[in-house]
Amino acid sequence: MSGARDITLLGHDAPLWLAAAALRRALAPAGVRVRAVALPDAAGPADIHATLPAIEALHNQIGIDEAALLRTTRGAFTLGQNFIDASGAGQSGFLHSYGAFGTGIDGDDFFPHWVKARHFGLGVGLDDFSLTATAALSGRLFLPDEASERYGRSDYGYHLPAAAYARSLKAIARHLGVEIFKTAGVAVERKGEDVAALVLDDGQRLESALFADLTRERLLLSGAFEEMPTPGDRMLTALAPRLAALPVHSEVRAGPGGWTGLFPAMTHTHVVHIFSSAIESDEAAERAAGAASGMALDAVAFRPVAAGVASEPWRGNCIGLGEAVCRFDPGHGLALHGLQLGIVHLLATYPAEGANHDARRAEYNRILRSHLARVADFGTAHYSLQRYAGAFWDRARTMPLSDELAHMIDFFRARGELAPQEDESLPPDSWRALFTGHGITPESWRPAVDRVPPDEVKAHFRKMLGFVREAVLRQPTHDAYLAEILQPPHG
Repeated sequence: MSGARDITLLGHDAPLWLAAAALRRALAPAGVRVRAVALPDAAGPADIHATLPAIEALHNQIGIDEAALLRTTRGAFTLGQNFIDASGAGQSGFLHSYGAFGTGIDGDDFFPHWVKARHFGLGVGLDDFSLTATAALSGRLFLPDEASERYGRSDYGYHLPAAAYARSLKAIARHLGVEIFKTAGVAVERKGEDVAALVLDDGQRLESALFADLTRERLLLSGAFEEMPTPGDRMLTALAPRLAALPVHSEVRAGPGGWTGLFPAMTHTHVVHIFSSAIESDEAAERAAGAASGMALDAVAFRPVAAGVASEPWRGNCIGLGEAVCRFDPGHGLALHGLQLGIVHLLATYPAEGANHDARRAEYNRILRSHLARVADFGTAHYSLQRYAGAFWDRARTMPLSDELAHMIDFFRARGELAPQEDESLPPDSWRALFTGHGITPESWRPAVDRVPPDEVKAHFRKMLGFVREAVLRQPTHDAYLAEILQPPHG
């Protein structure tokens, strides 16, 4: 039997355990029972989660110790993604760093001052004004202090080997009191639109007030799944040797037939290659990934890639999370971000005991779909704006833009501003890095910046550049900081 507010999750690997731990930690004080039904693990040795900085907040809410997590997973930090043109088109590379550019000038945003200065011949790029970008390109991890926090935001994400991350999260979920069931498969009993019960392979029958589906196959969540176009339909994953000096960013190399991502971790470099089966065979893709990485590949595996979003993320008494609701192109580490958005909004709308679900369900569906659309726009913008060479990239440039994204691009091109979007979860500086990195030069700037004399702006710029250089030189290398983390805790 089940209580009126119980929730039973079905899934596998890190997404299941992350969601179960987060829900249990948040809902246990209200007496909500959280159960996790684990299907067989699917994460292979080469799979890795490249996360955005927002995941740290979720980890903190769960009570995850960062150093312990990195020790157990043998993961690494990342300050961003470095995009490289290896297609032969000659496009300049750019870094999508996880931090702010510059600091305010006379109470106004830094960016329009930089836009204006570029029009008048400034040769200094955005990255030189960023603590995280400068640190990333110097091989150093940036650890914020009081002075740097006054200057601007400096964030980091992680590269977490998927199987080890799942094991760590499962142990945490168990410790928090999540009830765990293991099964090779499930039979689903339904009552109208609702899921009545799950029947496990050993015959156990689990009833629940609510169910959460985290399966890619959408074993529980009914309703339509709206596919989103993406230029690649196949993914290669592989392991390569650890790099001698560990970069503190990933690298995404655009080749003629697709892109190859290199994600450093403590013991290996995890390689991802996205391609179109209409352009490259699996054998050709493996050769391309090996050539792009410049290293021998091991543990090579292939799987299909498809992007899309559920028309109703919450239907009946079943709530979709993670891949049951959203699948993004793998290029920007958005998968766990989509899962995190679902968890956050589920907790905000979790029904009170005896309450009617209708209003909360409608709000969850509205706000989550809106958030996911903005996230999907980020990946689409990258494909639309790039000028790489090759059939893969020619196809990518034909991807349709949402009205909101088309407006954002036009608005930014006109005067370097980001049109306000409801339910945006990515920081403005991520969009600025993407747009300027792909060569959009704003035609004008906010008029208010004209009131600051040019000599005063130059003085501010010189002070910023000096502060960034000095602050970064004080930071440890990535290897040095990881070596410190690997030391056993004292006491």
